Amino acid sequence: MIFVENEFAPLKKVVLAQSEFGYPQEPRPEDLRFLAKEAVQENFENRGKDYAEAFPELQKQWELERTNLQKTLEKYGVEVLRPRKLTLTEKEAVGTAGYSNFFVRDPFFTAGSFVIESSLRFLHRRNEVFPVRDLFLREVYPQDCTYVAVPQPEIADPENKTLGKGPFLEGGDVLILGKQIFVGNSGLASNSLGIQWLRKLLTPQGYTVEEVKLHPDILHLDCALGLVKNGLMIICEEAFLDGIPAALMNWKKIPVNLHEAMNLATNGLPISPEIYITDPAFQHIGEQIEQHGIQVEYIDFSISRSFGGSFRCSTQPLSRY
Repeated sequence: MIFVENEFAPLKKVVLAQSEFGYPQEPRPEDLRFLAKEAVQENFENRGKDYAEAFPELQKQWELERTNLQKTLEKYGVEVLRPRKLTLTEKEAVGTAGYSNFFVRDPFFTAGSFVIESSLRFLHRRNEVFPVRDLFLREVYPQDCTYVAVPQPEIADPENKTLGKGPFLEGGDVLILGKQIFVGNSGLASNSLGIQWLRKLLTPQGYTVEEVKLHPDILHLDCALGLVKNGLMIICEEAFLDGIPAALMNWKKIPVNLHEAMNLATNGLPISPEIYITDPAFQHIGEQIEQHGIQVEYIDFSISRSFGGSFRCSTQPLSRY
């Protein structure tokens, strides 16, 4: 069954990302402000190169991170699906913008029984959904679910630093809590027009879609908020420009600062309300999670995090209920 009830219900079937990235020939500094200085510098030093070409040993380490995550998920009975790799034609189709096939959370998302193709803001990510569509043919088309896509974003003038009015809607900004859906908006990814589109789609089905304004250096909502289990969250309050959403005000908080949030401290992955995955860099957070009776699994994800995403970013559930 295709259905996602919330962020922490038992995970049954999930898509796990590949590890492909091509540096743009002309990086846009405004697209990189959420990254560490070293990663920004790499974008300019390796223009037009494939990451595997520029850093062959780190590429192997990056792929191993995803393999280790797959093994951990399968240990707990989760069915793991992998997208195919990008074709040469798909890599060349983006011209000088670069390409990516590395964070499957964003090009589509699942809310209830809705599978929704996203509309990504960054030019190098605009076609990232293509490798997933072969999975949709097998896993989504035969199922009793709704499969739709956000309208294609407009083609903006090259000098437009915002890349136009979109609509933009990215899976990393979308957090599900039953019929309540939170969608982040920092100006880097999803925008108000994309959120308006989602609201128009889901409100007739009984959903509430709430826009959450974020700090401009936070890429997605899941980089500032992680729902660990009902009533418990990891949160960077500094990242919320209008305060914590009212529906979460009474939840217990594991606080992180803005620096930790930008390093993906909130971007762990609940397998269920009893099991949570995070990076050993955040052992101090894991220890606080364990105090709530939750088992914590640690996987080194330092290469993935250098690209601005972690465990949640690397996965997209199809079944979580």
